[in-house]
Amino acid sequence: MLAFYVSSVAALTGIAIEKDRLPKKPSLLDLALLGVATHKLSRIVAKDRITGILRAPFVNYIRSAGHGEVEEEPRGRGIQRGIGELVSCPYCMAPWCATALAFGFIFAPRVTRFFAGILATVAASDFLHRAYTASKGEK
Repeated sequence: MLAFYVSSVAALTGIAIEKDRLPKKPSLLDLALLGVATHKLSRIVAKDRITGILRAPFVNYIRSAGHGEVEEEPRGRGIQRGIGELVSCPYCMAPWCATALAFGFIFAPRVTRFFAGILATVAASDFLHRAYTASKGEK
């Protein structure tokens, strides 16, 4: 999996250099948007109940983790377990998500900013929901 990641990043970077698409200096706003969008996308992939069907071949369900999230553990051996480790951990998924979004900013910036904006808005909404719940003294 690491070889796939590194070779993909190397190939895409080479294409971006060849086409002179790499930004000279990333904007702070884009970096902030990328950070928040990466956070939300990695949690959607690794923890959301609705994306459990995508993780199912690689993980075992343990229990609900509240707020529409689940706790799962990797299963199997070899590549199945490796993928299970990756897709069940938002911290492990974050570099993959950040890389996908970053190359999206390079090759399809308008579309990527649009979807990153949606992800960032949902992340802000999540925090507001939790703050609202906490202010009411609910669990």
